[in-house]
Amino acid sequence: MKKVGVIALSALMVLGISSVAMAAGHEAAAGGVDQMAIALVCVAAALSVGLAALGCGIGIGVVSGNACAGIARNPEISGKITVTMILGIAFAESLTIFGLVISLILLYAHPYGALLGM
Repeated sequence: MKKVGVIALSALMVLGISSVAMAAGHEAAAGGVDQMAIALVCVAAALSVGLAALGCGIGIGVVSGNACAGIARNPEISGKITVTMILGIAFAESLTIFGLVISLILLYAHPYGALLGM
């Protein structure tokens, strides 16, 4: 239950930062440049990749450790355990790719993208 709370709190932090940054886009259309919005977009992008990589690292560590323990207990089924482990690692890595996609959307689809040199 504690893990679900940490994940939910992390997601709310990223969503909160990105929504504030995206809502400030109207000032840029009027001609002003809001430096705080640019900074918040960069922080939201960094958090989305960082938290996704953190979760991925934890997931891969747990999967690999349990796979090694399972193979040590029953070496005859090491092939099945290895296939399952590779699937688990692939699913954990996909979450990091989703975090990267979110950060790229925040950086490149934002109205300040031209000001950031993107």
